[in-house]
Amino acid sequence: MSTGLRELKKRQTRQAISDTATRLFLERGFEAVTIAEIAVAAQVAKMTVTNYFPRKEDLALDFHETFRDSLAAALESRREGESALAGLRRAYLEAVAQEGALAGFSGPAFARMIISSPTLAARLRELHEQREDALAEALAAETGVPAGALAPRAVAALLAAAHRTLFQYAVDLTLAGRTHGEIADALTKAADEVFALLEPSLADYAVRTAE
Repeated sequence: MSTGLRELKKRQTRQAISDTATRLFLERGFEAVTIAEIAVAAQVAKMTVTNYFPRKEDLALDFHETFRDSLAAALESRREGESALAGLRRAYLEAVAQEGALAGFSGPAFARMIISSPTLAARLRELHEQREDALAEALAAETGVPAGALAPRAVAALLAAAHRTLFQYAVDLTLAGRTHGEIADALTKAADEVFALLEPSLADYAVRTAE
């Protein structure tokens, strides 16, 4: 089997395991489902499940790696002349337009599963914190200051808090029964309000210059 086909097979297996686990979690609740039951339902060995997903929570929050790195990636992709704030704001609005999971889009059943599980709620909080830490490291590198310097940590905290607030708003709207289109409209307006609050302090911070 070629390397390409082998990697495709791995991705397909991983996705099948995640899909099976999510179905079981939605049917019975996160805490009630075991790794062994997921393995049986997915027709793989228990070790295969844990090899792909060392933490049970990440079977439900399968986007954890992308989520953790998303703000740092948005910083890296900002355009010439864009500040960190402007770049992250643009990336956020693009995620909203795509109705993506990174902006908090899901279905009501999935949202209820997350908030009803203390384990998943804690894991989501942890991912928000890790995303903030990754952004702080990226900001320090971008601005040429030592890792752990206060300014990039403070800026990361503000930007991550804005994203966390908007993410929770998306969850709240989902639980209220709003459609994805309605949620997207509401988040677009909310983003204007939330990010505008940061402009007086951050409009000129970490502006990308021509290389």
